[in-house]
Amino acid sequence: MKQSPFPRNLRTAVLALALAGIASTSALAHDAVPREALITVAGEGRASVAPDMAILSLSVVKDAKTAREALDANNKAMADVLNALKGAGIAERDLQTSGFAVNPQYQYPDNSDGGNRQPVLTGYQVANTLTVRVRDLAKLGEIIDQSVTLGINQGGGIEFTNDAPEATVTEARKKAVSDAIAKAKVLAEAAGVSLGRVVDISETPSRPEPVPMMRSMAKEFAAADAVPIATGENSYNVTVTVTFAIKQE
Repeated sequence: MKQSPFPRNLRTAVLALALAGIASTSALAHDAVPREALITVAGEGRASVAPDMAILSLSVVKDAKTAREALDANNKAMADVLNALKGAGIAERDLQTSGFAVNPQYQYPDNSDGGNRQPVLTGYQVANTLTVRVRDLAKLGEIIDQSVTLGINQGGGIEFTNDAPEATVTEARKKAVSDAIAKAKVLAEAAGVSLGRVVDISETPSRPEPVPMMRSMAKEFAAADAVPIATGENSYNVTVTVTFAIKQE
């Protein structure tokens, strides 16, 4: 093999310089490529629908001298409520115990004279909370009224929701994208450019919020002893972020 006239270390240095030059040229060529011009906008869409389900939070609270007495009284009242709810057509899967507590009750003496009197145990309180899903809203007022009659004496929180809101959310998504496109067109026109392809699109999750729109429930709750209920509507909001390319003229 023919021996190279250059020392080995010199050949290595020359090769390294050559590679560095190639890399530098490549980097300059990359930097020379202009970045794609973009327009990014946020679009909002809203769709509303009447709720088809209510979630109730109902509690039985009983006080007695002993924990046993308070628990027995609470158990009886809650059993009556559960039986009545099942009789009204509420399925087992829609009844769920969501809270239970046994708490001692104390009387705190007046210590205004500087005395160190200890609190006195006066009894016990038992609270049992039930979450109820009512799928027939026409029965809601009657169910609340009957539950209070049978022993519910605390709670009353009501959340109106939808069992399957997918179609409404889809409508809100379409409106959000249309809103984004309309905004992008306005921006492009103002800037004197034309919109190109969609480069990126993303959705920001959101929760439904109530809309203060009342529905007449007079027919459903004509009974004088039923609790009057106004269900309103649920509004589902969707926000999307869309990035468009700007057409190069």
